[in-house]
Amino acid sequence: MSARLEELGFAETPIGEVSLRRRHHPVTGEDVFEVKLGDEYLMSSLFTVAEEELGRLALARVEGSALDVVVGGLGLGYTARAVLAESRVQHLVVVDFLAPVIDWHRRGLVPLGADLAADPRCQFVHGDFFAMSDADGFDPTTPGRRYDAVIVDIDHSPRHLLADGSTGFYDVDGARRLARHLKPGGVYALWSNDPPDAGYLEVLSEVFTDATAEVVSFHNPLQDREATNTVYLATS
Repeated sequence: MSARLEELGFAETPIGEVSLRRRHHPVTGEDVFEVKLGDEYLMSSLFTVAEEELGRLALARVEGSALDVVVGGLGLGYTARAVLAESRVQHLVVVDFLAPVIDWHRRGLVPLGADLAADPRCQFVHGDFFAMSDADGFDPTTPGRRYDAVIVDIDHSPRHLLADGSTGFYDVDGARRLARHLKPGGVYALWSNDPPDAGYLEVLSEVFTDATAEVVSFHNPLQDREATNTVYLATS
């Protein structure tokens, strides 16, 4: 393998092969960490602005202190770190379907892993976020627990899914099932790689109040241009 590309982790999972790679980027001069599922990129440390804004925008909507938060999708940990940077957060549950991704964080193989694993407020849970949303919730030790914010970064968008298990999450019934896990005034937030989707905003408006889609812009150093992601926000 080239010295510019190193595979730090590899494992078989129920939805395919997942790998962690580190490579030297010739343009920025940085070490770039990437998580891939088969040939699909799940996360790159080269693009983290929208993942961090996802956490910040969600918590900006939440009032009060001693907040309980769920993040669905660990990735490289940037959304989780943004949540834990908020001093009002007392407990964060991070749910990920891919056990190796959690293991890479606990072993410190990714840049943010050691700090997240050492934070006493942060609880990693290996599980199917979408199945948990349909059932008793996200903390196996406390079924039925409700949260101030549920923040999700798993699929590419409501229309571009990683696996079939999340299909029903993005319809009205799925939104209603998710809303059961929020406290009154709690916030649901979703990252999307696609532009704002009017159809999904209509779904959210059926269940939540003040549903919006925020466009987050950031520089793409690979193409030397501005790129955008979308953050959906809705209040219980």
